[in-house]
Amino acid sequence: MQVTETLNEGLKRAYTIKLTAAELDVKVDEKLKEAQPDIEMKGFRKGKVPMALLKKQYGERIMGEAMQESIDGAMQEHFEASGDRPAMQPQVTMVDGENWKAGDDVEVAMSYEALPEIPDVDLKGIKLERMVVKAGDDEVEEALKSLAETAQNFESRKKGSKSKDGDQVVIDFLGKVDDVAFEGGAAEDYPLVLGSNSFIPGFEEQLVGVKAGDEKNVEVSFPEEYQAEHLAGKAAIFECKIKDV
Repeated sequence: MQVTETLNEGLKRAYTIKLTAAELDVKVDEKLKEAQPDIEMKGFRKGKVPMALLKKQYGERIMGEAMQESIDGAMQEHFEASGDRPAMQPQVTMVDGENWKAGDDVEVAMSYEALPEIPDVDLKGIKLERMVVKAGDDEVEEALKSLAETAQNFESRKKGSKSKDGDQVVIDFLGKVDDVAFEGGAAEDYPLVLGSNSFIPGFEEQLVGVKAGDEKNVEVSFPEEYQAEHLAGKAAIFECKIKDV
């Protein structure tokens, strides 16, 4: 078997691997001899089928296996000898494979990018500079405000209290378009902070002034650029039950 380098540029490598017909034939005979003791065929005792008949019956299939094993072995030997470590699975193609026939030499092209060699580094000689960033008063104030908004604790207001902007209402809702409920338009015990702008425009404003136990139909229209195309621009009614304020 012959391995010839065709490209060595930076980390790019390419080779041709040539397996002669004689080498392939020897490999096929070895595999047939290995399998011969277990093969049974009409007219012959187990393990006594002549090699010529075995080759005629199984030679084509065995040849494919022998070819693959030989190429894989040559690649493995190449990597062990060269020390190359391919970054990805090497690309292997059979040269003139469409015209190949039994009795011809086998030639394949292999290409890959090798992982670069990483030199030994004396870490004791490396000095690191610790970077320090000081936050200004404005940045600190903005961060504290954001933390305060996300760390709110809500408690039920006095019975009969009406909701106002900034309150959290717990609601069940069912959304309908043309009197037909749509997927994703319903929820139970949903906590909604009024004024958070987490629902479509116009929804939260209509829940200002409600109290626990109320039922209210919220009428809104989905934005023209709404992510669900089948709802974009459509008028909808959300049947809401206020469970807590």
